Amino acid sequence: MAAPSNEVLSWTSQDPRESQLFNAWGVVYRFATVVAPSGQSTTTLWRAVRANKEDRVAKLEWASNGGLGRAVIGKNIVPMSDLVRPDPRYPGARIFNAPDGLTYRWRQSQGSADVVLEDSAGNIVAVFRPTRPTRYQIGDVYGELHFLRNAGAATIMHPPIMDTVTVTAMLYRFCQAFGL
Repeated sequence: MAAPSNEVLSWTSQDPRESQLFNAWGVVYRFATVVAPSGQSTTTLWRAVRANKEDRVAKLEWASNGGLGRAVIGKNIVPMSDLVRPDPRYPGARIFNAPDGLTYRWRQSQGSADVVLEDSAGNIVAVFRPTRPTRYQIGDVYGELHFLRNAGAATIMHPPIMDTVTVTAMLYRFCQAFGL
C-alpha cells in the first residue's frame, strides 16, 4: 500500500497559542500557554512521540506587551520576528529560514482562504486551510494544517522541519489575528 501523499492535522481553537493539532492517531502537537505571576506569557509546543509521552519542541516567550518575543526551538534562540519576517515581494506574506537552511514563505493563496507554505523553489509544501468551526471530542476545530509529503525536496515531514513549520504556522495565524 502506498504512503499517503499528505498529512492533515485538524487545528483546534481560534487562539493558536492554546490549541491542539490532531489526526486519527490522536493529538500530534499541543500548544499550551501559561502566564507567570510577573505577567510574562510563555507558550510551549509539545509533540506526541507515543501514547502518554510528549517532547518539548519549542518555547515561545512573548513580549511583555503581548507581542512577539523570542523563540527557543531545540538549542536555538531566535526572535519570533525572524520566524515571521514580512516578505516585501508579497503583501501579507511572511518568510523564515528552516533547519534545512532554506527560506520558506507563508502567503495567502489566490482565490481561496488557504494560506500556503512555499519552499525556496516556489513549491507548495504545506497549507493552512481555515474551516467552519466543527465540534470534535478533542475540541472545536477552526482549521487544518496539510503537510504535502512528496512536494519539493520531500523533507516537510522530517521532525525538525515539520516542527518549525508548525511553530511558524502558529505565529503566522497569531500575526494575522492581531494585525502584527
